[in-house]
Amino acid sequence: MVKTIVGVDGMMCGMCESHVNEAVRNAFPIEKVSSSHGKKQTEIISEESLDHEKLKAAVEKTGYQVTSVTEEPYKKKGFSLFGR
Repeated sequence: MVKTIVGVDGMMCGMCESHVNEAVRNAFPIEKVSSSHGKKQTEIISEESLDHEKLKAAVEKTGYQVTSVTEEPYKKKGFSLFGR
């Protein structure tokens, strides 16, 4: 699993976040996507690394500017009642 963090400039509200999320969902087979206009970023969880140029093109097609793309390994957090 890979966590991709995309810096996105131009999002102003929840509807902007929805536009970016939908663009990412339509461009890639992903597990999860979440955008924050306050943090100016979108986090994407996917099985494999995403094509950064295709990702940038998909987001910018919606009218927002990609400022950065970074990746890091992602581990699913297990559920525990005991906090272990």
